[in-house]
Amino acid sequence: MSFQIPRGTQDILPGEVEKWQIIEEKAKELCRNYNYHEIRTPIFEHTELFQRGVGDSTDIVQKEMYTFKDRGDRNLTLRPEGTASTVRAYVQNKLYGEAQQPTKLYYIGPMFRYERPQKGRNRQFVQFGIEALGSNDPAIDAEVIALAMQLYQELGLKHLKLVVNSLGDKESRQAHKDALVKHFTPVISELCGDCQNRIETNPLRILDCKKDRDHETMKTAPSILDYLNDESREFFENVKSYLEEMDVSYEVDPTLVRGLDYYNHTAFEIMSEAPGFGAITTLSGGGRYNGLVEDIGGPETPGIGFAMSLERFLLALEAEQVELPVQTVLDCYMITLGEKTKKQSISLLNELRKAGLQVDRDYLDKKMKAQFKAADRLNARYVLVLGEDELDKGVINIKDMASGVQVEVKIEEAKDYVLKQLEGGR
Repeated sequence: MSFQIPRGTQDILPGEVEKWQIIEEKAKELCRNYNYHEIRTPIFEHTELFQRGVGDSTDIVQKEMYTFKDRGDRNLTLRPEGTASTVRAYVQNKLYGEAQQPTKLYYIGPMFRYERPQKGRNRQFVQFGIEALGSNDPAIDAEVIALAMQLYQELGLKHLKLVVNSLGDKESRQAHKDALVKHFTPVISELCGDCQNRIETNPLRILDCKKDRDHETMKTAPSILDYLNDESREFFENVKSYLEEMDVSYEVDPTLVRGLDYYNHTAFEIMSEAPGFGAITTLSGGGRYNGLVEDIGGPETPGIGFAMSLERFLLALEAEQVELPVQTVLDCYMITLGEKTKKQSISLLNELRKAGLQVDRDYLDKKMKAQFKAADRLNARYVLVLGEDELDKGVINIKDMASGVQVEVKIEEAKDYVLKQLEGGR
């Protein structure tokens, strides 16, 4: 019987996985620079967490979650996004009580959504995200956005567009919602079934509809920016001012609506404008979610964050023809000739690895010529050749593959010799 991976998943093989590692390491490096700390949460949670934390009216909860009952008849769901789990962990572990605030966290891991697979959008996908909990300062909104932009830029992306919007506070949102209901009610029968449901549950999300985005009423819909109260307007102006201070270019898009119910005040998306990238241009997005911590059972706590898809990051790099610096060089390759040399070579191999070198050897009893070919394929800097004659004399031949120079050294001095040569070449 032949097995295939489930639809909407992928195998990330050697040669490709190194690109993922580069992105992940750069993300971790930037998080250290910005003083964000890693958090790891379960891959599945109680379903109610996402129903409350993400929102019952969202497509994620209504259509896309992988939900199942365990043997204890409990409803569990594979996490479709990272914020709700992070906030749950923040509340459960009382991180709000720690002396150092705000609490600044990041995560990298797989998420799961049942949607139609397409390029850059899988049913299992990897997200990197950050969450800053405990501050109402608009400067931290700008910091979160700047970190996301810096990650893309430091790995070589240039065709980026940052769009920002304000969804306002509770009072502003309610005034805008009332205006949207009034605007769309006369034509609601012309819109899709989802929009007809949303006018009752979350009319703001009508603006995010993909099916009806060309409907005439979408172009004339009331703008949230016209309904911001003084406090919300000042908050948004401060966010924009801080972005300008950090030389982060942006555009204001009053139609920008995030797909999750918990957003308020700042909302943003980063898009790729690379030629040929595709119809779905969004690389990442996020925003402020004051009120979410309380919804999940914690104290009143403001928060802001973002999440980015690593799959879409890689597609953007491909579209801009950016080659990540994948290291495929091996420090040493060990060649042995004859049975007697194996034991000695294993000991030296172990020494070299303990010294922090990347070392490999032949395990298929190939001829010397084939072993040299293997070393070549692995881009080995040095090849160590140990035959029975050399073993009897207590020496080993070390060949510099770049220059072709070969020297004979004592076996017990081989490690130090290689380390010295590599240190000089780095």
